Amino acid sequence: MKSVVEYKEGKPQIKRAETFCSLLGNQIPSKSVFFDALLKEMDQLIRKEHPKVTTGALSNCHGDLYEWLISVQANNYAVVNGSTKLLLQLPNISQFDVISLYSETLFNHIVDLRAKISSSSDVSLISSNPDFVIIDIADMELDIPNLEVIDEITPEVITKLQDTYKLFRGQCSFENISGYLSVKTSLRPDRRLQISHEGSLMKALYVHLQNREWIINPVGIKYFAAATSISEADRKGLKTVATHSITNVQSIPEAAVDEVYLLNTVDDSIAVFNEILA
Repeated sequence: MKSVVEYKEGKPQIKRAETFCSLLGNQIPSKSVFFDALLKEMDQLIRKEHPKVTTGALSNCHGDLYEWLISVQANNYAVVNGSTKLLLQLPNISQFDVISLYSETLFNHIVDLRAKISSSSDVSLISSNPDFVIIDIADMELDIPNLEVIDEITPEVITKLQDTYKLFRGQCSFENISGYLSVKTSLRPDRRLQISHEGSLMKALYVHLQNREWIINPVGIKYFAAATSISEADRKGLKTVATHSITNVQSIPEAAVDEVYLLNTVDDSIAVFNEILA
């Protein structure tokens, strides 16, 4: 792997997109390659060439690289299978609020909710963005560029995948957003709590929109999680109820996280997409 580290003020900085592409040799990983093994290989190669790179700096790259692996596979799955559901990567909420994907009317319902919460008490509706959103484009009258199979991975391809969500800003109806996916290279207890909280909140916002729009029989929204390894403790820890679903005796308790998937190979990704993008 070629040098993908630059020095700023004497400190090594990892160039993430270049690292990713160099690690893969610009090619799609084979079905026999484990994603977590790729990340370990990257750590070893970079530390060998740049011993000053810290473990923390390497760990910070893992999430991005894992998301890019999934994003590339999701793009190719949609093209090959003609899926109308797209799995699109989302940035941090400080860069973009996922609620902005909804049409102006729906977006303003959430803005109004946040304002009323803040004005009525000393609390705020603080949310985060899931790593991916699932958008069903079947009935969208939107000029979406033709998707193409990715067979050569370059920094430009990564940028394009990261920016695709921008095409849908303000364009989604209540039905267009069908789910979310949170992905982690590992599921520490604190990360399990974060995922459960995020899933519960996204579902509560969906129900709020349902009520504001008087939608009687909504399809519902799904929230999924995936990781390179999953233990029984992880699965048990993520079997958390969505808070909004226990506030009304007329509603059936609902899971905050609908399913947790092992996603550590190309074959794993196809199996997951067969379920969440079907």
